[in-house]
Amino acid sequence: MTTQAAVSANPVHAEHHETNYIAVFIYLSILTAVELGVYAMSLPQILRVGLLVALAWAKAVIVAMYFMHLVMERRALWMIAITPMVLVTFLCFMLLPDLTTRLWTRFDHKIKVPVSGEPVAPPAAQVPPGANGS
Repeated sequence: MTTQAAVSANPVHAEHHETNYIAVFIYLSILTAVELGVYAMSLPQILRVGLLVALAWAKAVIVAMYFMHLVMERRALWMIAITPMVLVTFLCFMLLPDLTTRLWTRFDHKIKVPVSGEPVAPPAAQVPPGANGS
């Protein structure tokens, strides 16, 4: 009997409330529909990608809050769950310089680099006809 009284007196369990999973499903469905709408729009690519990433983060937070039950947990568990998100965001921003240089090399440029590693001779000089003394 005393253990039951101690459990019911615990403030963490006292504020536990029932989650409406149907509402969470509807919110996730709405966010998915918005993602499909953003994808179908003819927005600039950087804006489209930014919006899709922001919507994906929002859906990930909703899933973590309700399906992983972080809403009902203490602050220490929140910090453990947020740390990987911060690290992933930091690492994505650290990759941006490499991604932008790869994007630059995708376009056709005037300077051609040999692919096979063999040296390429410079192009022969164009000599106008009759200029070599013939």
